[in-house]
Amino acid sequence: MGSDSANWLDTAYEWLVRSSANGSWRDIVPLGLAGLLVWGLWIYRVVLSRLAKPVVNGYRASVSVVVPSFREDAEILVRCLGSWLAQNPGEVIIVVDVADTECHAKLREVNDPRLRVLVYEHSGKRSALGVGIRAARGDIVVFADSDTWWEPGLLDAVQMPFEDPQVGGVGTQQNVFQRTTSVWRRIADWLVNLRYYDYVPAMGSRGGVACLSGRTAAYRRSAILPVVHHLENEFFLGRRCIAGDDGRLTWLVLASGYKTVHQSSARAISMFPSSFRAFFKQRIRWSRNSYRCYLTALWKGWLWKTPLVTKVTVLQILLTPVTMGVTLGYLFFSRLELTPWGIGTCVGWLLIGRGIRGWSHLKRHPQEILLLPLTTLVIIGIALPIKLYAFLTMNKQGWLTRKADQAGSEGQTAATLQGLA
Repeated sequence: MGSDSANWLDTAYEWLVRSSANGSWRDIVPLGLAGLLVWGLWIYRVVLSRLAKPVVNGYRASVSVVVPSFREDAEILVRCLGSWLAQNPGEVIIVVDVADTECHAKLREVNDPRLRVLVYEHSGKRSALGVGIRAARGDIVVFADSDTWWEPGLLDAVQMPFEDPQVGGVGTQQNVFQRTTSVWRRIADWLVNLRYYDYVPAMGSRGGVACLSGRTAAYRRSAILPVVHHLENEFFLGRRCIAGDDGRLTWLVLASGYKTVHQSSARAISMFPSSFRAFFKQRIRWSRNSYRCYLTALWKGWLWKTPLVTKVTVLQILLTPVTMGVTLGYLFFSRLELTPWGIGTCVGWLLIGRGIRGWSHLKRHPQEILLLPLTTLVIIGIALPIKLYAFLTMNKQGWLTRKADQAGSEGQTAATLQGLA
């Protein structure tokens, strides 16, 4: 073992000597500076996120829960409905598509005066949201996806930040339901943890969360009623937008002068795809939505009115394919030696860096260090080919994982879960 360690150190030392010989060390300066910038921004967000604390007070208001439901698995919808009603909202409004006859039948079996079922011919999720917003009577409107379950205490916690009259929207902490039932759900949960422990709280601490996820988010009704028309009728390069409702509504509220914050004590659990195919379809849709949403915020000047951490995060998201592509291209085509040591160094650098950034997830699920190589490949895949494809096709509208001729999203039906089939 001692001999192996000595050989490794000798090889590393020789590589450093070669890299710095004849002034060639200057060749790696651009890569080093890029790394310092990226890691500096990551540390900045992580520190802000660690300092952020949930709001705790006794503020309560009247609440309407609005749920658009299109081709949802009826078993999943009813199970989630139970978690919403258990937290005693003033009303739960489910806007169900006219063709979802199985859901109609299941909902008729629920005997609760707080439940209002509005049968409506959906023309996209935004149209159903508009119907629900206009029908809502509460001061606070909480949106939930039809496949999202609430942990106890969410509804009380999500109201507390609204004590500040400048707060227009509140996001929730989120995780993957039955995360161990698929490797793709494990990886999705890893990525969700990074978002909600290392990124979103930082933006929330400054009142500028860039996207309040539609899986569960709360809004001040007086903040969203004036902008419902703009939510329903967004056009990007001449085409009506179908998806991306949560990002659009977040920016409409920010542009109106309100804050958008994060409440880590309000926790929602959502269904995620169990298959490779559905996982990547979902990522393509999300990436397209992000490009349309953030480019619009950039073009209209909304982005420049947000806190620094929000500006930096949005610009980094937009430029990720460029920054990661240039870094990896420079490393592979300019600095990488096609030797076992060179290849091993490159792979080790990628895994160590991703492992450090994955600490928020790994400290909760340390056994998933075994998934680090696959997760690293997935993140590179999302950042490069998926985001590049999404950028080139950003104006292609569609849900991808939910179709008119199937119940539930692809890879997210009750049959893919334990105890719900």
